[in-house]
Amino acid sequence: MSVLVTLKINGDTDRFRRFLGSDPDRFAALAPEARAAGCVHHRFGVGDGFVLVIDEWESADAFQTFFQTNEKIPAIMRDAGASQEEPEISFTEAIDSPDQF
Repeated sequence: MSVLVTLKINGDTDRFRRFLGSDPDRFAALAPEARAAGCVHHRFGVGDGFVLVIDEWESADAFQTFFQTNEKIPAIMRDAGASQEEPEISFTEAIDSPDQF
Protein backbone atom coordinates (compact mmCIF):
# COMPACT_ATOMS: atom_id res chain seq x y z
CA MET A 1 0.00 0.00 0.00
CA SER A 2 1.50 3.35 -1.03
CA VAL A 3 1.49 6.67 0.82
CA LEU A 4 0.96 10.23 -0.28
CA VAL A 5 3.64 12.58 1.00
CA THR A 6 3.28 16.34 1.09
CA LEU A 7 6.04 18.75 1.98
CA LYS A 8 5.29 22.41 2.55
CA ILE A 9 8.55 24.30 2.14
CA ASN A 10 8.53 28.00 2.99
CA GLY A 11 10.78 30.20 0.92
CA ASP A 12 11.28 32.54 -2.01
CA THR A 13 8.93 31.22 -4.69
CA ASP A 14 10.21 33.63 -7.36
CA ARG A 15 13.71 32.27 -6.80
CA PHE A 16 12.31 28.73 -6.98
CA ARG A 17 10.67 29.42 -10.34
CA ARG A 18 13.87 30.99 -11.70
CA PHE A 19 15.91 28.04 -10.45
CA LEU A 20 13.59 25.54 -12.15
CA GLY A 21 14.14 27.34 -15.44
CA SER A 22 17.86 27.99 -15.07
CA ASP A 23 19.03 24.64 -13.71
CA PRO A 24 16.43 21.99 -14.58
CA ASP A 25 19.03 19.24 -14.83
CA ARG A 26 19.64 19.32 -11.07
CA PHE A 27 15.98 18.49 -10.47
CA ALA A 28 15.81 15.99 -13.32
CA ALA A 29 18.85 14.12 -11.98
CA LEU A 30 16.93 13.30 -8.79
CA ALA A 31 14.06 11.59 -10.61
CA PRO A 32 15.76 8.26 -11.39
CA GLU A 33 17.23 8.16 -7.89
CA ALA A 34 13.81 8.80 -6.32
CA ARG A 35 12.14 6.17 -8.52
CA ALA A 36 14.79 3.62 -7.56
CA ALA A 37 14.18 4.47 -3.89
CA GLY A 38 10.41 3.95 -4.15
CA CYS A 39 8.85 7.16 -5.50
CA VAL A 40 5.84 6.52 -7.75
CA HIS A 41 4.73 10.09 -8.59
CA HIS A 42 6.17 13.56 -7.99
CA ARG A 43 4.76 17.06 -8.50
CA PHE A 44 5.41 20.65 -7.33
CA GLY A 45 2.90 23.38 -6.56
CA VAL A 46 3.65 27.01 -5.71
CA GLY A 47 1.67 28.98 -3.15
CA ASP A 48 2.05 32.34 -1.46
CA GLY A 49 5.53 32.07 0.05
CA PHE A 50 5.81 28.29 -0.12
CA VAL A 51 6.41 25.36 -2.44
CA LEU A 52 4.29 22.26 -2.03
CA VAL A 53 5.76 18.89 -2.98
CA ILE A 54 3.17 16.19 -3.64
CA ASP A 55 4.57 12.68 -3.98
CA GLU A 56 3.39 9.11 -3.89
CA TRP A 57 5.87 6.67 -2.36
CA GLU A 58 5.88 2.93 -1.79
CA SER A 59 6.16 3.64 1.95
CA ALA A 60 6.81 6.44 4.42
CA ASP A 61 10.07 4.76 5.37
CA ALA A 62 11.24 4.76 1.75
CA PHE A 63 10.57 8.49 1.51
CA GLN A 64 12.21 9.28 4.86
CA THR A 65 15.33 7.31 3.96
CA PHE A 66 15.64 9.02 0.58
CA PHE A 67 14.93 12.51 1.93
CA GLN A 68 17.32 12.18 4.86
CA THR A 69 20.21 10.48 3.07
CA ASN A 70 20.30 11.98 -0.42
CA GLU A 71 23.12 14.50 -0.36
CA LYS A 72 21.76 16.54 -3.31
CA ILE A 73 18.48 17.56 -1.67
CA PRO A 74 19.76 20.08 0.92
CA ALA A 75 21.85 21.90 -1.69
CA ILE A 76 19.00 22.04 -4.19
CA MET A 77 16.59 23.31 -1.53
CA ARG A 78 19.05 26.00 -0.46
CA ASP A 79 19.83 27.10 -4.03
CA ALA A 80 16.13 27.09 -4.95
CA GLY A 81 15.27 29.56 -2.17
CA ALA A 82 13.95 27.31 0.61
CA SER A 83 13.95 28.83 4.07
CA GLN A 84 16.23 27.46 6.78
CA GLU A 85 13.31 25.97 8.73
CA GLU A 86 12.36 22.33 8.40
CA PRO A 87 9.61 21.59 5.86
CA GLU A 88 6.19 20.55 7.12
CA ILE A 89 5.83 16.89 6.09
CA SER A 90 2.59 14.89 6.10
CA PHE A 91 1.96 11.25 5.27
CA THR A 92 -1.41 9.82 4.31
CA GLU A 93 -2.51 6.41 3.11
CA ALA A 94 -3.18 6.45 -0.63
CA ILE A 95 -6.62 4.99 -1.28
CA ASP A 96 -8.57 4.24 -4.44
CA SER A 97 -11.82 6.08 -5.04
CA PRO A 98 -14.50 5.99 -7.78
CA ASP A 99 -13.63 9.51 -8.94
CA GLN A 100 -9.87 8.90 -9.21
CA PHE A 101 -8.14 9.76 -12.47
